[in-house]
Amino acid sequence: MNFTSTPITILLILTNVLLFFISSSDKNIIDKTIMWPYYVKRNKEYYRMITSGFLHADFMHLFFNMFTLYFFGRNIELLFGGLELGGSWAYLGLYFGGLIISDIPCYFKYQDAYGYRSLGASGAVSAVVFATILFSPWSSIYLYAAIKISAAVYAVLFIAYCMYMAKKGHDNVNHDAHLWGALFGLAFTLILVASIHPEYLQGIIEELKRPSLFGRD
Repeated sequence: MNFTSTPITILLILTNVLLFFISSSDKNIIDKTIMWPYYVKRNKEYYRMITSGFLHADFMHLFFNMFTLYFFGRNIELLFGGLELGGSWAYLGLYFGGLIISDIPCYFKYQDAYGYRSLGASGAVSAVVFATILFSPWSSIYLYAAIKISAAVYAVLFIAYCMYMAKKGHDNVNHDAHLWGALFGLAFTLILVASIHPEYLQGIIEELKRPSLFGRD
């Protein structure tokens, strides 16, 4: 990990890992910080929309999200800085905005369901993934250090997996947040580019016209 070039991404990953191990050993922490729409509505505990994003159901859930954040987060952090699109502040806005916006549909859907709870960085990670894809959709990613695919293909697989898991519905992971996080990431980044450097929009469109299933290094 290169901390000096992408400090926000590394700090986010380290924070998620640290809080995973802390919360895993104390159920009270999870109860007080998990996304629980019933209590958000009645006790105005809106902070849960953020704190729940730093909880994970198990190690594989944590690994999958952090693996994705590591590859895509570094790219968008460098892009926001190098292209003068708000730098670290824009990146933080993207990440935390993804957390909050992706929990809003969950809140309205389950605000009267006492037994429903959810956790995970799904919304934030999806926002980062789809923001990055706008700039480099056909860059290469190596799954398990061996399978080469493009970033756009990985994103489609990422969303498909989450939608499949959402239909199973046997855990506390807010899989639906991936879709809302992805939509937020696209909207946020397009608005950001259009507001600060609208001349970049044409380049984004041209890049999307040159697809590559396995990506280009």
